[in-house]
Amino acid sequence: MIKLIEKYPLISLLIFVLVMLGFTIDAIPVTIMEARNFISAREMLTDDNWILTTMNGEPRYQKPPLPTWITAVFGYIFGITSVWALRLPALLFLASLGISTYLLSKKLELSKSHSLINGFIVLTSFYCIGITIEAPWDIYTHGFMLMALYQLFILFKDQKTSILRSLLFVLCLAGSVLSKGPVSLYALFLPFVISYGIAYKFRGKPIHFLKLISLLVFGIVLGGWWYFHVRIADPETFAAIAERETSNWSSYNVRPFYYYWSFFVQSGLWTIPAFISLLYPYMKTRVKNLKAYRFSFFWTIIAVILLSVIPEKKSRYLMPVLIPLAINIGFYIAYLIREFKTLKSKKEKIPVYFQFGLIGSIAVLFWATGFVLAPSFTGLAWIRFIATCFVLAIIGFYIIKNLKAKNIKTVFYLFITFMMSIGFLALPIVKYQVQDNYKSVAELASDNLPLYSISGISPEAIYHYGDKIQRIKTEVGLIIPEEKQFYLLTSKSNTEDIAALKKLYTVEFVDTYNLNFTKSGQRSRLVNQLYKLTLK
Repeated sequence: MIKLIEKYPLISLLIFVLVMLGFTIDAIPVTIMEARNFISAREMLTDDNWILTTMNGEPRYQKPPLPTWITAVFGYIFGITSVWALRLPALLFLASLGISTYLLSKKLELSKSHSLINGFIVLTSFYCIGITIEAPWDIYTHGFMLMALYQLFILFKDQKTSILRSLLFVLCLAGSVLSKGPVSLYALFLPFVISYGIAYKFRGKPIHFLKLISLLVFGIVLGGWWYFHVRIADPETFAAIAERETSNWSSYNVRPFYYYWSFFVQSGLWTIPAFISLLYPYMKTRVKNLKAYRFSFFWTIIAVILLSVIPEKKSRYLMPVLIPLAINIGFYIAYLIREFKTLKSKKEKIPVYFQFGLIGSIAVLFWATGFVLAPSFTGLAWIRFIATCFVLAIIGFYIIKNLKAKNIKTVFYLFITFMMSIGFLALPIVKYQVQDNYKSVAELASDNLPLYSISGISPEAIYHYGDKIQRIKTEVGLIIPEEKQFYLLTSKSNTEDIAALKKLYTVEFVDTYNLNFTKSGQRSRLVNQLYKLTLK
C-alpha cells in the first residue's frame, strides 16, 4: 500500500484530505470567521455585492474578496445553505498546501518518498487543519503564496524568467494579496527569500533580479486593485475601516515578544519531532541534504522572529510557520526511517518511542472516551462510536507492533491512517454532543413576521437565520420599523433599549436562542432573546 501511495503522490495527498474531512467537515459548528465569510458570499449571490462587499447589508472591507468569491461560486453550484459546500474550497486549498510542499521538496532535491512525507506532515499539522475553519482567509492567502514560492524557487534556481513560470508566479502572488492583503508577503514570502539567500546564495545577472523585482511589484499591484477600487468608490467607509484595522496591530491582543516561542506546539501531534528537528547542532550531521535543511530551518526561525516583532499576536497567525516547519520535521522523520534500526543511543530512541507509542495508545484506548460521550449517544451514534473504536484499536495495535519492530516508515503511514480515521469516523460524533438548550434562529426564517435586532447579534446568528437582520439601533438612536408587529432579537445587555421600546410597543418575550453547541466554553454573544413587539 505504501508503494502505491508513493507511486501517485499528488493524488494520494488530495485523496487523503478528501477522505479525512471531505465527507464530515459539516459536523463542526460554523465559527465566527466562517460566518462572516459565508454571509458575504450569500450577499454576493442575493444582492450582487461582488466588489463592494457587505455583511448583513453593511460594508465589509476588512478582508479582500477572493476567498469569498470562491466560496460564493461553490455555494451557487452546491447550495448556499450547505456548510459542506461552503467549506469545500478551503479543504481543497488545504490539499494544495500538501501538494505544493511536496513539489517544493522535490525542487530541494529530496527524494520522492521524503517529499511525500513532508506533504503529509503539513496536512496533519494541527493548525493547518484548524485554520480552514477558524480563519478561512488564511488558508487561501498562504495556499496561493506557497504556489507562488514554488515558482519563485524555480526562477531563482534556473536563473531565468520563463514566461510560464513568471505568469504563474504573478497570478499566485496576486491571489495571495487579494485573499488577505500583505499578510503572507510578510509571514511567508519575506522569510522564504531571506532563508534562500542564506542557504543557497543568490546567483544570476543583475537583469535577472530586476525582472524578478518587476514581477513582484506587478503581482502586488494586480492583487491590490480591489483596495484601490474601494478606496475610490467608498472612500469614507474604507478609510474608517482601514484606520480601525491598522490600529489593532499596536493596540489589540498585544503580547510580549516571546509569545510565539512555543510555536512548534501548533503542529499538534508532531510537537516532539518538531522540537527535535529544530535542534540544529543535532540535525546537521544527520541529514542527507544540509543545504535544504538549512533552508527550511532558517525559513522557520526567521518567520517566527518576524511575526514576534508585530505587537498584535494570535495563535492562528503562526499557521504559515507550520509550512517550513513541516519540511524541517520531514528531515527528522527521514533520518529515523533510515537509521532507527541501528541506533544505539537511548536518548535518541526514547522520544521516538514516546511520540508514536503515545499515538498508538490513544488509538487503542479511544473507547475510554465513551465514559464521557456515552450519555448523549443514540442508536446511530453508538454504531459510529463502536466502529471508530474498532478501527482505531486495530491501527493502534499495528503502530505499537511496528514500533517494536522499528519499522518507522510503516509507523508513519499508520499515523497518517490514524489521522484520516479520526476525521472520517470520529469527527461526526461531535454532532451528538449538542446541549439540550441549543436552539438555532434558523427556524425564524419560515415565520411571516419580519425580524430586527437592536445590536450585538453575532455573525453566527445572522448566518443561521439565512438573511439580513436589520439593526434598529444606530448612533443617533432607535429607528422605528414600519411594521406594526415584528420580532426583535437582542442580547442580554439590551435591557435598557427594551425598556425604552415598551413605551411604544407591547413587548412579549418569546424564547431564548442559544447557538452554543456544547455546555463547555459558553459564549454569551451566542445567546439571544427573541421578543414579539406590537404597536400600541
